[in-house]
Amino acid sequence: MKRTLVQCGWLVTLDDAIGDFHGAELLFTGDRIEAVGKSLNATADEVIDARDKIVMPGFVNAHMHTWETALRGIAAEWMSASYMKHIHGNLATHYKPEDNYLGNLMGALGQIDSGTTTLVDWCHNITTLEHAERAIDGLVDSGIRAVFAHGTAKPPTKPGGPPFTHVPHPRERIDALRKGRLASDAGRVTLAMAILGPDYSVWEVVEHDIRMAREYGLVSSSHTRRKEESVLPDGYARMLKAVLLGPDHNLVHGTTYDEADLRVVIDSGASLTSTVLVELHHHIGDTMVARVRAAGGAPSLGIDVEPYTTGHMFREMQAALLFVRGKEVRNNAMRGNSQFTSMPVKSREALIWATRNGARAFGLDKEIGSLTPGKKADIVMLRGNDINMAPVWDPVYSIVEIAGAGNVDTVIIDGVVRKQAGRLTFSADVLAKRQAELAESGARLMRAGGYAVASTAK
Repeated sequence: MKRTLVQCGWLVTLDDAIGDFHGAELLFTGDRIEAVGKSLNATADEVIDARDKIVMPGFVNAHMHTWETALRGIAAEWMSASYMKHIHGNLATHYKPEDNYLGNLMGALGQIDSGTTTLVDWCHNITTLEHAERAIDGLVDSGIRAVFAHGTAKPPTKPGGPPFTHVPHPRERIDALRKGRLASDAGRVTLAMAILGPDYSVWEVVEHDIRMAREYGLVSSSHTRRKEESVLPDGYARMLKAVLLGPDHNLVHGTTYDEADLRVVIDSGASLTSTVLVELHHHIGDTMVARVRAAGGAPSLGIDVEPYTTGHMFREMQAALLFVRGKEVRNNAMRGNSQFTSMPVKSREALIWATRNGARAFGLDKEIGSLTPGKKADIVMLRGNDINMAPVWDPVYSIVEIAGAGNVDTVIIDGVVRKQAGRLTFSADVLAKRQAELAESGARLMRAGGYAVASTAK
């Protein structure tokens, strides 16, 4: 197998036992990291000169509806009701399998381009196995590491038909995928279940879906919503009593959780992913990163939907950190305490939210999330000499507070270079063709749904 030696300017491993280095080296063989440290004296088939770069683990985007890529930006001034009306109640119903392919391919390439190496694709517009297969094709063709979280659509109820809240997750699709192309948990693309959960379904469906996920050895993930809108306001307590909450379940948002709900989630070992930019956009209640952190949980971060906001994990991480810092400072003042003499939330912690904790939420922390020997070679390199970056005094500060997607020079996933010298290695001709097809996909969906973007441009 090919051995590659990376000569690093700054090496941020995020492995607490190893630490960070200035002027270190990283060696990977095939798809695995072999060694990190100073002067490895290793022989290699290839040497990557990254002495002017910060070398770090790739981001783990723990929640994104990648199928919506063709609708980027249209919801910038929507509230929640408009999203449910226009996306789930209209545009999603017109998606063909090829629309799923284009959204997932181009959305995943956008993630790679901005430094994300692992994407949890929460695909909840699946109405046929072909829709799921083509969504997976998009992830595979992009080269990203992904968890394909198979979800179900939320279409308007047909006359005489059951509402989506009463429809169990389709066993036949999960069975086909789990016994077929996603049978292995060792592949670059693996399977999870994006289920309705107690906020969006009746108890019989909640119980059915989680038991089925466990039967197939899959992580399940569900959205949350306000109690007054929830199908089962006491759903989390019921899940705990029925032993349906645990480390194999992931919850998303939780912005209106009370203390009882939060304790149930944390004490059960379940994870909670926040999508801070979207939650600050229109959710009622604070984003949960600060409260999960204070309760002893491991916050993770995701983008959610690009129709609302950017897909860049740099901005998501920065927003999360600033929110939590502001919350800590305000809470401290409201308690009548003296002002903090040091920052209560460190920059490194935010970087962990965006890497290690996302991996942990989906059972991938033994494989990714830090640059640890034995883990997968999922590596990102940032140009430290860019005009907005130089000089670099502390690489973690530079990553978290200063850097953006434009500073991403190189992305390696599973030992394969997917971006180099600031450009994706994906075929430029194919990329241009797929971009045009994505634009036409979005236009076709909006024509089919009779939806017109209310542009501010004159």
